[in-house]
Amino acid sequence: MQKLDLPINKKALRRHLLKMRRSMTVTEWREKSDRLCTNLQKSLLFNQAQTILAYFSLHQEPDLSVLLTNSQKRWGFPRCVDKSLHWHYWQPEEPLHKGAYDILEPSPTAKIVDVEEVDLILVPCVACDVQGFRLGYGGGYYDRLLSHPHWINKPTIGVVFDFAYFTQLPVEPWDIPLKAVVTDGINSGKPLNLSEIN
Repeated sequence: MQKLDLPINKKALRRHLLKMRRSMTVTEWREKSDRLCTNLQKSLLFNQAQTILAYFSLHQEPDLSVLLTNSQKRWGFPRCVDKSLHWHYWQPEEPLHKGAYDILEPSPTAKIVDVEEVDLILVPCVACDVQGFRLGYGGGYYDRLLSHPHWINKPTIGVVFDFAYFTQLPVEPWDIPLKAVVTDGINSGKPLNLSEIN
């Protein structure tokens, strides 16, 4: 088991965890994603929500696609516009196109999500810790969104695989913790110390 010296460099940790994620087989990724979705469906925040903002998986992020067939939920997905996320409603039969960073996005003409209707935001993360702090991809899109007065009090769930769930991550003064974190549960949700990653 490899040990990392603290204080850990965020860029090095991000690079290491993304490499771990890409090294999963498709079968392992699919199984972990399915378990994570099952755990998410047990969440009170998820079950109480009607309008949920989510993401389309890229580079073996946890895949939430099995949830999208739930017709009792209204789903919103982002479009990257300049340095902001613009949220649009989307249903499985509607077209998608590749936008910034090759991420699948709804059409720019799709109905815009009203911030007042949002009950939950499922946040993609490279890593999360038990306090809800996240390590993102470095672009600041979710940091800007979640610090905005219209969004700051919206319930959020960080979505990560167990190998990216830690007791503590490096935190910046501007970081805003997520309300909850959901994993695939292989470690029974037990967070890792940074020194435990391999």
